[in-house]
Amino acid sequence: MSEVIQKIKNEVKKVIVGQEELLDSLLIGLIANGHILVEGVPGLAKTTAINALSRSLGLDFKRVQFTPDLLPSDIVGTEIYNIKTNEFSIKKGPAFTNLLLADEINRAPSKVQSALLEVMQERQITIGEQSFKLDEPFLVMATQNPIEQEGAYRLPEAQLDRFMMKVLVGYNTYEEELEIVERVAVKGFEEVCKVADKEDIRNLKNELKDVYIDEEVKKYIIKLIHATRESALYNIGEIGEYIEFGASPRASIDLFKASLAYALVGGKDYVSPLDIARVVKGVLRHRIILNYKARAQNITTDEVIQKIVEVVKAP
Repeated sequence: MSEVIQKIKNEVKKVIVGQEELLDSLLIGLIANGHILVEGVPGLAKTTAINALSRSLGLDFKRVQFTPDLLPSDIVGTEIYNIKTNEFSIKKGPAFTNLLLADEINRAPSKVQSALLEVMQERQITIGEQSFKLDEPFLVMATQNPIEQEGAYRLPEAQLDRFMMKVLVGYNTYEEELEIVERVAVKGFEEVCKVADKEDIRNLKNELKDVYIDEEVKKYIIKLIHATRESALYNIGEIGEYIEFGASPRASIDLFKASLAYALVGGKDYVSPLDIARVVKGVLRHRIILNYKARAQNITTDEVIQKIVEVVKAP
């Protein structure tokens, strides 16, 4: 199945230059049944990445631009009354898809965010008295603009916890940007072709169950999570003083699943501590809440996680 993953990557890279972490995270979410929160300034190909992924897999893709006047029914759908038949009919919303892009999720009010996050968790939509199971696979990629503050609604921590990973997307390197300009202005992007389908995704999910993870590596995952809550027991020093609340048990589950998926995406059939180190920031950076002391000293969650990884002994 590693050949399938490589084919998918190669197709997406026809229109994406760099951004390896974003692409790997989308594949991890797709294989491990997780959802991805992406934070980055506009113009970094976030929309292009998930759109290209959908085309390479032949999956249905929809995009919703979140705005302050958006309603929950604009996401999930609603009942419409037909005067002629004197009956209600269901109009399904954009959430009925395989890959959903929730663009600038922090621009919509909390009731809309909650409607989407319920769909993400339950993978089911209820309209009126009818419930609909969503088709598999189902992945939500939500984006946030870190520089947009006016008219933005911050996602509560309990809702952030529903995302498997939070990916920070930065600017491309000089060489990558030169290639982007060259492709767009001179050659144009190549057409993304379908190289896999839903059956391949199901096979990858089944193969995920066969990825080996040693008992000591499992304990290492739990130690990393517990170190965010019980810093004194793990001797992580003064960095522990900056943590207000540690990661939830859902973080342990997601770190376990993300590590398995990352190993599989990398073409391996076992999980090493290095695989865990590669995904641990993405899994934890939106789940650890820092206190005022950290904010006063400009300490970031990534710095806290890095210190924990350095101190907690790997097997």
